[in-house]
Parts: sequence; C-alpha cells; structure tokens
Amino acid sequence: MYTLENISSEAISIISSKKAFENSIIPINVEEGSLLIGVPDKNDQKLINELSFLTGLKIKTIEIPPDIILKRLKEVYTTGNHPQTGSIHAERPNLEHSNVEFVNQIISGAIKNNASDIHFEAYEKVFRIRYRIDGHLREIMSLSHNKSLAITSRLKIMANLDISEKRRPQDGKIRFLYDNKYIDIRVSTLPTSFGEKIVLRILDKSSLELEPKKLGLSESQYEIFSKHLHLPYGMILVTGPTGSGKTTTLYAALNEIHSIEKNIMTVEDPIEYNLNGINQTNVKPDLGLDFAAALRSFLRQDPDIIMVGEIRDKETAEIAIRASLTGHLVFSTLHTNDSISAITRLIDMGVEPFLVSSSVKLIIAQRLVRKLCSCKIKSTKDNSAGIDNNTGYNKKGCEKCSYTGYSGRLALFELLPVTETLAELISKHSGSSAIKQEALKNGFTSLRESGNEKIKLGITTYEEVIRETSL
Repeated sequence: MYTLENISSEAISIISSKKAFENSIIPINVEEGSLLIGVPDKNDQKLINELSFLTGLKIKTIEIPPDIILKRLKEVYTTGNHPQTGSIHAERPNLEHSNVEFVNQIISGAIKNNASDIHFEAYEKVFRIRYRIDGHLREIMSLSHNKSLAITSRLKIMANLDISEKRRPQDGKIRFLYDNKYIDIRVSTLPTSFGEKIVLRILDKSSLELEPKKLGLSESQYEIFSKHLHLPYGMILVTGPTGSGKTTTLYAALNEIHSIEKNIMTVEDPIEYNLNGINQTNVKPDLGLDFAAALRSFLRQDPDIIMVGEIRDKETAEIAIRASLTGHLVFSTLHTNDSISAITRLIDMGVEPFLVSSSVKLIIAQRLVRKLCSCKIKSTKDNSAGIDNNTGYNKKGCEKCSYTGYSGRLALFELLPVTETLAELISKHSGSSAIKQEALKNGFTSLRESGNEKIKLGITTYEEVIRETSL
C-alpha cells in the first residue's frame, strides 16, 4: 500500500523536475538520511544506484503505476520547484497569473475539493497554503515568502478589510462566485512573526446537510431525536468539542420542525448559514448584545422555538431554562465530552439541580469521523473493537479520495433522554455514575459503541473511532 497524500517540499527540492520526468519517478519524503521515491519498477537497481550517487542519500522505493506518477509530477513540480502536495483534484493555480486570478483559483480549488477552510501562513522563508478537508489539514502549496504580502493584500481587499492594518486581527466576509452560485466565506486575519496568517472559512450552503436521517443517526436514535423535536416545550442540548458538527445538528433539527405556523428565533456567534424562514441574530458584544441580552429580547418577540448558539455562563443558562419552562422549545450547545457531563456542567455553572431536571429533555453528544472511500478493502483481522473476524473494512486509497482512504464525514451520536427516573436522580444531585447506570437500563449507547456499529457496517475505521472517542 502506498500514499501520495503528503509529499514533502524537501523531497521535491532534492530531485529536479527534469530528472523526475525523464525517469518517471516522484520523490515523496526525506527521513533519517533516506529519500523515499515512488518508481514504476522497484527492481531497477541501476536507477536506484544513480539516484543514491546523485543525492548522497540512501534510496528507499515504493512501486507506483506510471500514469499516477505522471499525474502527480504535473501537480507538484511548478516554476521555482515549489510543490503542491496533498493529491488535491483541482486545477493547478498558475504562479504566473495575476494575484487576482491566483487567489480565485486557490479558493475555487478548495470549494471543488469540499474543503472547510483555507490557511494562508507566512513563515521566515516560505508562504504556505493549506486546505482543511474532512477535518484534516493538507499542504497544497509552499511559495517563496516574498509572495505573501501581495496575496494577503488581495484577500483583504476581497473581504473589505484595511490592507494597511497589519498589527491587529481583523474579521471580514467574501461573497465568492463559483459555478454560477454565490458562496459566503468568513475571513480572519492574525499578525504573526513573519507576516499575517489568514484563514478562510467556506460556508457553502449547498453542502450543508439538513436532513437529520443523513447526519449519522441510527434508526433507533432517529426515533428518539424526532420524538423530542416535536415536544411543546423543554430544552434539547447538543454537546461536543469545537468542530464536532453541533451547529449542523441544530440547523437540521430546526429545518425538520420549521413551519409557517412557528416563530423560530436563533442567536449565534457567528451565524454560519442563513436559513429561510428563521429569524437569526448575530451576537454583538461591543453593543451589549450577548447571548443573555438576545434571549431576554426574544422572550418579548412571541417565539415558539429558540436556538441559543452556546450556553457559556449561568445567566444565559438560567434565561434559557426559564424560557424552556414557560412554553418554549429551546435548543443550545455545551462544550462537554459526553452527554452525561452536560448535566454536571450546568450544575457547576450554578444552575439549581431541580431546574436542570425540570427543563432538559434530551442531551446529544457527538463527534465527526471520516467515512471510508468506496475503494475500501475487507478486513480480515480482529482489531479488538468488539468486531468479529472478516467484518469491518480497512482504508486503501485511490485517486478519488486523494489516496487518503477516506471521503467525507459523518457524526457519531449518543443520545440521553431525560426520563422521570433520571430527572429524580438529577434533582437529588446524584453523581455521573448513578445517572449512567440508570441510562444503561434504558438502552443508552455511548459514542464508542455507536462508532463500533459504524465500523461493522464498513462506514469508518477503528482508528477513526478511537481517535475521536478517546477522552
């Protein structure tokens, strides 16, 4: 098995493009005095000896089909020997184009490859560009540092930022036309030692999954989820770390219950996507409009359903809980490791246990894992995840998935409905272990167990589940 996912700049700089194309070879990585090279025939000892003499390094080889080598050579060797790495399927940005065209091509390539973010980073000698795809950063290009100022200035102009301000962070937005549709891009700049780092967050509404059934919920989980979405009042909490898909789950929930008969209001920081028929408010702390202030105003706006982007403090928690106890269905998020921890987090904030037990109806914890590409291969080994031999799949790697073995992501969920018995335990300020014991009696499934089910179905891998569910 081989991968061309992370071809290093150092390896590319050792072998000239002329030598690489003439011999149909591709340098991949330098490690402990050895140069790893992809070759069509790993038994070509004459070529290996020549490369060892030429580079002064020990040569290690992996066999790669010539057509794949040629394709990657065209991608990684550019003027000035600056490589594009990551095996990204996008038109190669031309360094000889204007800065306007160059930046447009970088953004278009990110959208085409379903990247969530683009990182532009200035270092002492290089200017690096990376895409975040399926939650992982991949280096796309490494340019000379002298390119950084022109590119960052162009990005600032596009985002209507002050190009002369380089000492303070700035935030802006770009509306980018791609494939005859406009895509919103959030822009953040930050001063660093050797220039400015700029991150673009791509907000492509067309890629937003708003059907709860497609998020990764099992049939039994979806039944619980759907039942609680149609409660007349109460609080539904979604927990997990940053980047675990909490906002997407909330948007999918709102989309499921949205109707002309309901007044749905949200307060977010920031608004990720604009949803039709839903009243969305962005927090503005400098104007005194934080989550708590927005919530107080919402209650005078005759709402049926309220979404609070995040509960961060006691004041916001208490107003949200009060709203859920007075005839409103309230959605919000917390940063906790699992569903049960959300209960203790609210109590630790200073919310009375009886208020938590009376208001909270469902707690959802989630994580995002990468999905196996269709090139996956059947596993024949027991991976100690409670999976029988000959079940589950391993990643392989193909052109479609950029030789990573993965394509796209889905969420792992654990759902904790707050039953009458659980509510009594919470009111008595019972510990997490007692709450978990009671939840298990009701069929509670943990994140790890949900992940194991996805492994058995051949959707993801043991490595992905362990990485995302280890505390």
